[in-house]
Amino acid sequence: MKFICLQKKIALKRQKKNLVADVEPIKLIALQERNKHNRPLLATGIIKAFYLCKVLGGEFRENDETCDCRYFSLNNLPKLSLGRNTKEQIEMCYRAAHDRNWQTVFE
Repeated sequence: MKFICLQKKIALKRQKKNLVADVEPIKLIALQERNKHNRPLLATGIIKAFYLCKVLGGEFRENDETCDCRYFSLNNLPKLSLGRNTKEQIEMCYRAAHDRNWQTVFE
């Protein structure tokens, strides 16, 4: 379980840097190989971790990576940066959020 604990610490640090909000990771949704799902292909191997988080508080402030933060329905997504996240990956996260028996996807 040391890997999961380390991943949780990394997730908290990363989201705090980007969103300046307090969250609690409650479920590891998936570990995916980036080049299997995102384009363009990269020469390096990257494993993407998707977490379901509970928002505890705080507020968004613009930073060097993110200029806005909003919630969207699946039917009204903004233009996506497909090198980062695809509609299919977002749909997977929605399914995980609504499935109490979700099993983490490992690739």
